[in-house]
Amino acid sequence: MTETEDGQPEAEGGRKIAVLGEMLELGDDALEAHRQVGRMAAENGVDLVVAVGGDLAKQLALAAGHAGVPDVAIVADNETAAAFLAPLLRPSDVVLVKASRGGQLWQVAQALTGQPVTGL
Repeated sequence: MTETEDGQPEAEGGRKIAVLGEMLELGDDALEAHRQVGRMAAENGVDLVVAVGGDLAKQLALAAGHAGVPDVAIVADNETAAAFLAPLLRPSDVVLVKASRGGQLWQVAQALTGQPVTGL
């Protein structure tokens, strides 16, 4: 793996996959913040967004697709996200997993890397 000029990892021949959960406790800014994250995924060349959660995750996914992310999925929970991704991943893919701590999205990373899945 190499890095871009701004220090971000760059996939060598692999896909950029973002597993993105809901950002909690944003109040009135929550809807627009989730849409902005979806647009940012497209701006950063993400190939697949997997949005995890409820209504805000759906808004993130819709914004990502509208902004140009070629593949978008919406799943309800971490277990489903891991089960969805596991058969799709290739060794050269780069996967970003990010959400509020309350979303416990580290569980997706743990499941995909064969670690025991832990809660809070």
